[in-house]
Amino acid sequence: MIKITVDMDKCQHYGQCVFEAPEVFQLNANDKLEYKAEAPDDMLADLEAAADVCPMQAIFLSKE
Repeated sequence: MIKITVDMDKCQHYGQCVFEAPEVFQLNANDKLEYKAEAPDDMLADLEAAADVCPMQAIFLSKE
């Protein structure tokens, strides 16, 4: 499993991560980011793309 952390102090809720990994990242009704704290290993490429595209570099991934 891959552990996902978003620094919500940095996150500006642009939602670019949603386009790369919609199974993990979503914008709620108030346009605030919500995300799953873990994802399967086979999603690594999508999660890395989401982290890379984040304008605030607020997404961090780690292997459990």
